[in-house]
Amino acid sequence: MSLAEPALETAYYYPEPYWLAQEGGWIKSLLLFFDEIAILLPSYMRGRNLVADPTLAEPLQDRGLLRVFEPEVFVDETTATELSEVIEALIRGGGFDDLSKTGEFAELSMSRMGFGVLEPVARRVLDQLSARGLATPTEDGVSIPMHPRIRSVYLVLLAQLARGTGARHGLDLHPVTNGRGATAAFEHLANLAPMPSRGQLVSLDLEVVSVDLDSVPLDEVIEFKRENAREHRRYMENLRTFALELSLLDETDRTRALSDRQADLQDEARDLRARALAAWKSPKDATGFGLGFAGAAWALATHNPVPAALGLLGAGLAMLPGRANGSVYSYLFRAQRSLP
Repeated sequence: MSLAEPALETAYYYPEPYWLAQEGGWIKSLLLFFDEIAILLPSYMRGRNLVADPTLAEPLQDRGLLRVFEPEVFVDETTATELSEVIEALIRGGGFDDLSKTGEFAELSMSRMGFGVLEPVARRVLDQLSARGLATPTEDGVSIPMHPRIRSVYLVLLAQLARGTGARHGLDLHPVTNGRGATAAFEHLANLAPMPSRGQLVSLDLEVVSVDLDSVPLDEVIEFKRENAREHRRYMENLRTFALELSLLDETDRTRALSDRQADLQDEARDLRARALAAWKSPKDATGFGLGFAGAAWALATHNPVPAALGLLGAGLAMLPGRANGSVYSYLFRAQRSLP
């Protein structure tokens, strides 16, 4: 008897429905860790992702490395229910009371709000927002104009619900963001009372340095991962183990574990920075190197044991010399040497 093949590990890009050309290097870096990239693109936007970055989106699509979800199908009744409950809890709790009632609105597809599967509930939420001057009825039949901050909250919440939604579709999704449009929404939510547990909010576990892959051909990135499968597997195993440990701890011990992890990473960052300077690299080149833990704050604010997703932010690995023998980050160091 043979074991079934595990589901592909998919990096779910958010908050926007597609990435822009200047994000191409970061998107390629995700392929060093995940099997494919996924976006949530409304049907009326079909093809816009290819126009936004034809040099990468089309090759990814041709190689079967880009999965395009349409919210008309992906957002099921369970997701729509959970999403609406969280937004309504924020409304009742005064989470949007400080938002200005004037200014430009931004459009959010009705399908992302759940109109396609749970229209009465989605419309009830819209009515509550409209009554507060934070949204208006649709003008084009496919999208809702609303306050930009509320739009961002919707998109961030959809990403946090994506793991559960994906599992119901037989998918292993890991929300990832480079911060475009998501930071303010995270801060806004984190400053409120703890979110309902049913939201199944997913936190980013670890932010590590990434390789600058802007000028590296896609085929070289794919080949590098294939040739370094052992190091890649070891790195991801370490990440999963840490995520499991977090999920089993209470809030106090989780805080300590995150603090210890952060301290270890900061120590390694200082060591790498020192080795970079010792190799006669310019000091200014080292200032861009950083290791952070923004996702940890989200996990603690929500008081929610969370499965992990990998986020890749920052720059500077390209200036690191040598290798870290025995480190779980040796995969990254090898990428630095092989993918300049």
